[in-house]
Amino acid sequence: MTRKKIMLVDDSNTALLMEKAILAKRNFVLVTARDGEEAVAMSRAERPDVILMDVMMPKMNGFEACRRIRDDPQTKDIPIIMVTTRGEMENLETGYASGCSDYVTKPINGLELLTKLEDLLGNGEAGAAR
Repeated sequence: MTRKKIMLVDDSNTALLMEKAILAKRNFVLVTARDGEEAVAMSRAERPDVILMDVMMPKMNGFEACRRIRDDPQTKDIPIIMVTTRGEMENLETGYASGCSDYVTKPINGLELLTKLEDLLGNGEAGAAR
């Protein structure tokens, strides 16, 4: 079985550590980007199976990065989960309008995140080690 690759995009070391801790028990390949510009470039180079994208980042925010990934024929089908402290309806609407596949708020509920990953990856990939 091929290991699924997840790209974590966040400028916060704490957030990245939390995401890595939640995903550590699963057999994922994890790659990280520190801002939206890097995320757009890495999505083409790495071709992750799913992207976890923060919203508030330097250089390019997560909404813009999501739009650019969606506009690229090579990356347009990669599922993107927005991960942010900004859970207000306006931000949810902006996220979905930008092309995100799903949304989770910080602090991250590990079970919620793994369930959403499982739904996007199919075949119980995220929950296989439960």
